[in-house]
Amino acid sequence: MPDCYRSILLAVALAGIATSNRSGRADDPPVRPRPFRIQVVDAATGRGVPLVELRTVNQIRYVTDSNGIVAFDEPGLLETPVFFTVTSHGYEADRDNFGYRGARLQVRAGGSAQIKIRRTNIAERLYRVTGAGIYRDSVLTGDPVPIRAPLLNGRVLGQDSVVNAVYRGKIYWFWGDTNRPDYPLGNFHVPGATSELPERGGLDPSRGVDLAYFLDEKGFARPTAPLPGEGPTWISGLVVLSDRDGRERMFANYAKIRNMLDVYQRGLVEFHPQTGRFEKVVEFPEGSGQTVDFPSGHPFLHEDGGVEYVYYAAPYPLLRVAADPARLGDPEAYEAYTPLRPGTARSRPDLDRGTDGELRYGWKRNTQVLPQDVQDRLIASGQMHPREAILNFRDVESGKRVLAHGGSVYWNPHRNRWIMIAVESFGTSSFLGEVWYAEADTPLGPWIYARKVVTHEKYSFYNPKQHPMLDQQGGRIIYFEGTYTTTFSGNSDMTPRYDYNQVMYRLDLDDPRLALPVPVYTTLKGGATRLFVKGRQPEGADRTAHLVAFFAPDRPGIANVPVYGDRDSSGGFILRVGNPPREADGKAPRPTPLFYMRPDDPKEPMGATVRLYEYVEEPGGRRSYSVEAPGGPGRTTAKAHPLGRVWPNPAGTLRW
Repeated sequence: MPDCYRSILLAVALAGIATSNRSGRADDPPVRPRPFRIQVVDAATGRGVPLVELRTVNQIRYVTDSNGIVAFDEPGLLETPVFFTVTSHGYEADRDNFGYRGARLQVRAGGSAQIKIRRTNIAERLYRVTGAGIYRDSVLTGDPVPIRAPLLNGRVLGQDSVVNAVYRGKIYWFWGDTNRPDYPLGNFHVPGATSELPERGGLDPSRGVDLAYFLDEKGFARPTAPLPGEGPTWISGLVVLSDRDGRERMFANYAKIRNMLDVYQRGLVEFHPQTGRFEKVVEFPEGSGQTVDFPSGHPFLHEDGGVEYVYYAAPYPLLRVAADPARLGDPEAYEAYTPLRPGTARSRPDLDRGTDGELRYGWKRNTQVLPQDVQDRLIASGQMHPREAILNFRDVESGKRVLAHGGSVYWNPHRNRWIMIAVESFGTSSFLGEVWYAEADTPLGPWIYARKVVTHEKYSFYNPKQHPMLDQQGGRIIYFEGTYTTTFSGNSDMTPRYDYNQVMYRLDLDDPRLALPVPVYTTLKGGATRLFVKGRQPEGADRTAHLVAFFAPDRPGIANVPVYGDRDSSGGFILRVGNPPREADGKAPRPTPLFYMRPDDPKEPMGATVRLYEYVEEPGGRRSYSVEAPGGPGRTTAKAHPLGRVWPNPAGTLRW
């Protein structure tokens, strides 16, 4: 037999042996074993936690999806015990005797296990809103998912900085620069989407947001603001107003960007629902920003003096304009709440002082806002006194100053106050990754004592925004999201799938850790100085602005000693600590405490607090209350008794 035929027969025989060793048809692919399902859950709620990293001893990394699930499918480790190190922003796994945080699981193909972790953040992380593979692992394990496009929606891989508003019965969402699968450069001209309101058939916000993107012919999230000119288009200040005909109209401020962060053009655009695009209304004149701040941030509507205004929170709402579509495009119509002299800019600050030397804050046109960093430089140079500063954001625990960067402000009916969600610049764990919560009696403040509710270790979470249209239980439960990214963080280790995307959190405002100090005002009534908090002022008290005597919580939580206001035997004002006042007939009513304070106990220190003193004048016995220590002016003839600990007012000369 010729050698060539012998070779052919040998090849056929070998092929037959190979085929006989496989199950099924010769062209069938090998059967892939089912993955091992791992779900990481919040130990307190049992809910799956997204964005949790599981890492094997040989550094194979998995990250939980929005159900808290990992589909583990490493072939060599599917039938053996595997130790997973568990890490997550704002959550902790138990530590073993050697200091390792994680769990050892008996991995089996098609099997399942659960890991419980403890939440250290106050806010609860819920899910990723944008990007690919939001429920990747859940799909692989066969778990149910709440959204229609759990793997890839609008061909979007990553999106920057959300703005949204309710328009024509739906929520309209818009983002900044957006990544796509087929090339590193994506959409730089404002992609958008809609979703249904929860009360109109949309998802419960605790489960997710079902986005319907505006798409181009290739199925990619298309531009909604393709304005001419070099570089990307960004929008902010998205607001819906009604014109004189009662027609809803949606506007935004735009900026054209070049050379990364160089803004060379600004103006106003209006959304046209027929085309699904923003069209330019007006371009702000070049040079108009020399003494005028351009609107940016997240707006809200609020009436002041019988006029409805659009306020722009960035994060402090110190810029406004009348809520009239005809005024939005006029830079000269905007007003800044500022201590600068009218017509001046913060680059060369000229403080507006009266003949008595008092610093005059007010709403002024053609004048710029004085931001916190410039304010602090003026204080350091001696041009301003610290007690004249309107921006005094600080940690409720330590009293440390917090430089608030971006965020949102909205009215909250549950707290009957304005609430702020803001990210900190130069935080302790990250440059732009720590998020704070604060409350105030007015849109302008006083914004003083805040609580950190989210932290991201060496990772950014910038431009956070609350979504008031998603509030639940009358505002008790609020939802907010931000951009999770390594940008500005100094961290080069990007989290797969999550980086450069929007992540949603929720916050329960009844959490006792959020019982923050509120202003306790002082007023003169009936010849006696009285103290009150918003909503609990004495009958007949005037409605003018009052000085803030100090700060104290109006509900139990971080302070649990109740304090009641009462009348003494001479008709004066007296504070009763711990026990409510009793009526003359001996019956014990159930009055609402005036405020709560902390006990004056050195075993429970809180660096931000000071003693509250009761001063009893001699002769006469009239009482007064102050955080000023004994020995000061006017206290020489009074006995001092410390009652407990409250929070001082750093802006002592300002009225609210």
